[in-house]
Amino acid sequence: MTIIALRSLSIRWPGQADPVLSIDTFDLGTKENVFLRGPSGSGKSTLLSAIAGVIDVPEGSVRVAGTDVGKLVGGERDRFRVDHLGIIFQDFNLLPWLSALENTLLPCRYSARRRKSAGPDTKATATRLLAELGLSDSKLINRPANALSVGQQQRVAAARALIGSPDIVLADEPTSALDEEAKDAFIQLLLKECTASGASLLFVSHDRSLEKYFDRSIDLLKLNSWNA
Repeated sequence: MTIIALRSLSIRWPGQADPVLSIDTFDLGTKENVFLRGPSGSGKSTLLSAIAGVIDVPEGSVRVAGTDVGKLVGGERDRFRVDHLGIIFQDFNLLPWLSALENTLLPCRYSARRRKSAGPDTKATATRLLAELGLSDSKLINRPANALSVGQQQRVAAARALIGSPDIVLADEPTSALDEEAKDAFIQLLLKECTASGASLLFVSHDRSLEKYFDRSIDLLKLNSWNA
């Protein structure tokens, strides 16, 4: 079963003659994990923004969990995003004044669907996820996000993306600040949690050493027909 379907997706920025993305077809299956590789500037982040409805897309070009993202307007897109997508941003996008635990719980605050899926005790679920991702110290998870190390912030971002069993996790270069050993450990933890929750994973990176962990690997430069 397909959870993400792209058809004739073209993204062109205002004032530019050429598209930054031109993808004829791409599918991500339910519970599949895919590594999407490409150098800086190849359109990786733009593609994730299109899938998440952060930018406007033509009707019929992006379907996520059976919904035509191009038909969603205003707050509909925001609600759909938090209900169905967990996103690990390249710079993590944590709220610096909130604790690790509070940041993890944010999707449950804004999505009744995620809150219900997280179970009757969302705090306990968040604490378990943080522990699974290597943050088990109660003092640590109650620190403000801006008092955490880069690696710790990364784990909080992953826990926030995973809580409430979203249909899809989108990860945008989430290991770029980690050393090789930490990268491998993080990928394995992320895949384990996606498998446990039944989430599909689209992992975007330029680092080909990571592709061995995934069901399949796709070169965005080949997928993007504008670059062909």
